[in-house]
Amino acid sequence: MKQLFALLAAMAVMLLGGCALAAEEGETDMSATHESEVREGVSEPSYYDEILGADYDTGTGWSFEMMNKKPPLPAGNDTVLNTPADPSGVQVLYLWEEGKAPARTSFTPNMTGYYDEWDFRPYVTALPIPEGMEPKGAVVLLAGGAYQFRGDYTDTLPTALHLRALGFYTFIVDYRLRPYDQEEGALDVARAVRFIRKNADTYGIDPDAIAVMGYSAGAIQAGEFFMHYDEDVTGDALDPDYEPDELDAIPAHASACGMIYGFYGRLSVGNMDPAWLAEGDLPPTFYCYGTEDPFYRQFQQQHDVIVGMGIPTKRIVLQDWPHGFGGDGGWVEDYAQWLTRVFSGTF
Repeated sequence: MKQLFALLAAMAVMLLGGCALAAEEGETDMSATHESEVREGVSEPSYYDEILGADYDTGTGWSFEMMNKKPPLPAGNDTVLNTPADPSGVQVLYLWEEGKAPARTSFTPNMTGYYDEWDFRPYVTALPIPEGMEPKGAVVLLAGGAYQFRGDYTDTLPTALHLRALGFYTFIVDYRLRPYDQEEGALDVARAVRFIRKNADTYGIDPDAIAVMGYSAGAIQAGEFFMHYDEDVTGDALDPDYEPDELDAIPAHASACGMIYGFYGRLSVGNMDPAWLAEGDLPPTFYCYGTEDPFYRQFQQQHDVIVGMGIPTKRIVLQDWPHGFGGDGGWVEDYAQWLTRVFSGTF
């Protein structure tokens, strides 16, 4: 399994322009609100629930086929605005009414060679928790792929299946990729958060018990949301022609960020400026990455900056693991426990 991850790491270097750097040991048990651990990663079995169906089977291991597989699209024109939330089963909804997504990029039929077609509409896949389980909160997940593709079946879905088994409603967002930019994608994330908050009572969760996490470029996308497009920011901040609707009246507030081999910044470049990071009023942040990741030093540096700013953190560093391990490595249950503490305010 780790050999496949190593291959993916090599791809990440080519796509993102990173360079391999020597590993350094992290610290352990820094404080009550800043926890850090370096440990051996553990390969875990894939989670599969026949109740969800074959469409959400992640297979037995990482493969290029699974990396490029796309989740099913919504049925008809079901959207987060025109369709009630239904926590009893899998629900797939477009995030915007047709032709209404705020954008500053023109994606036309003659533009080819992209992962998505020109008429792609971002959407969210909501997975239920097992029947009879007490809900602990909601997690929005964003796959990586250098903004060239979305690794839903290698990043987000394996983690979502694990988290739902632990009592978290999970929402996989298929956000906009190139030729769109990360600002446009951040509005997709905000739209999903608003939908969850609107329907918090239906899901039986505290509206503040929402986290946003991502992997690689998906983590950067999560960071863009928290830095510039959460709370009361709506689509007209980017697109003056966008007309806010009733969902925009709900603040896009999330209480925790998950950075899985990613950082606050832009593609391949983490931002280390405390003044810039402070502008985002960032929430508690969870970092997980491997010592063999080509961006290891940047992860280390930004984590230390965030800790120095007094933002609560938890960090798990997987010894000898590369970029691209997705939900593998043995970190998901630690993340779930940390989220429970964040949502309850007990660090």
